[in-house]
Amino acid sequence: MDNLEDLIEQDIEEGHLQQDPTAVRPLALAYLGDTVFDLYIRQLLVEGTDLSTNQMHRRAVSYVNAASQARMMQLILDDLTEEETDIFKHARNHKSLTVPKNMKPVDYKWATGFEALLGWLYLEHRQDRLYRLMHMAVQRLDEQRDNAKGKQDHE
Repeated sequence: MDNLEDLIEQDIEEGHLQQDPTAVRPLALAYLGDTVFDLYIRQLLVEGTDLSTNQMHRRAVSYVNAASQARMMQLILDDLTEEETDIFKHARNHKSLTVPKNMKPVDYKWATGFEALLGWLYLEHRQDRLYRLMHMAVQRLDEQRDNAKGKQDHE
């Protein structure tokens, strides 16, 4: 079913699309997870700050980039279930034809795994777990950044 109109009709009739998330290609999961995470960050900024849209954009970019996502994945890895770890590793180890020029290949792979995990959780309708992991990832990255900033301030 490649026609978008058919997919929309199916979604309306059945309440959601009927595909086994484990059958979705890793890069497709990452494609979806990228959007899920971007929306989560934007929602946090809109609801939790009074920043200008330009400031919100700059702040969002500090989270929604390969280096930050790779770091967040490293910070939550020990908290994943075995199944979640498998999804992450499958996507991280998936052979990619290209790596964007401005990214380290290792960061790109870890970020792809992070995004694929989020995409998989979204398709599995595990919203509680999805939001718990995103919250944990952002919180731990913020703590790490605050600790690094505190060390710089004391030097």
